[in-house]
Amino acid sequence: MAPGARPLLLLAVWTLAAPVLRGAGDTGDGGWQRRGPGAPAAVAEEERCAVERRADLSYAEFVQQYAFSRPVILQRLTDNSRFRALCSRERLLASFGDSVVRLSTANTYSYRKVDLPFQDYVEHLLHPQDPSSLGNDTLYFFGDNDFSEWASLFQHYSPPPFSLLGTTAAYSFGIAGAGSGVPFHWHGPGFSEVIYGRKRWFLYPPEKTPEFHPNKTTLAWLQDVYPTLAPSERPLECTVQAGEVLYFPDRWWHATLNLDTSVFISTFLG
Repeated sequence: MAPGARPLLLLAVWTLAAPVLRGAGDTGDGGWQRRGPGAPAAVAEEERCAVERRADLSYAEFVQQYAFSRPVILQRLTDNSRFRALCSRERLLASFGDSVVRLSTANTYSYRKVDLPFQDYVEHLLHPQDPSSLGNDTLYFFGDNDFSEWASLFQHYSPPPFSLLGTTAAYSFGIAGAGSGVPFHWHGPGFSEVIYGRKRWFLYPPEKTPEFHPNKTTLAWLQDVYPTLAPSERPLECTVQAGEVLYFPDRWWHATLNLDTSVFISTFLG
């Protein structure tokens, strides 16, 4: 297991399903964006997306062109409108407000864990990232769900209909504030879908280790290190919008940055 790998919820292997066109769905923010006087401006998207977007990709094309070689953003492969509706702020608080969730610190190699009720996290800790905060002082809700307790939600999620031989799937569900994210790390291949908000990704191939401090946040890296990189040293990057799914291959370095309050779910292939 790679450095910084998180505990995951192991699921049974799902069978390859035929692609389903995504419905129009809900275009709102699910009540997650806390706008008003003094609200912080959203973090900016990249100038140019360097990750290819593909709609209606076949399984054969996925395996031949992306699965083992490069990231891709998938569009219109599944219809998760029901899951999206259940992930609104109001619905999640009503269903899981009293559930205890485990938060991890947002640094690369070691994690401090904090347990507290989901409602306390949403109401008191789900705020924009302080650029001066270190990773080990930044609590992040990502992945440590009690599957039996959250099963009523996860049963409505349709993962991307692509699997890899010899792998099993594990869900990791999260909610995080604007400017938060996970600094550079790597592990096995996986998919990550944005349900609400936007998530900016930075990716390097396995042979190219990025320059980063393991205890500084992605926001600090973007502000301090990114501007100093020569064009040839910069990562592949793109902002994944709500309803899109990013696939990253095995052992690719990646860091994430939530551009606004984001709800997201990843499907890791172990």
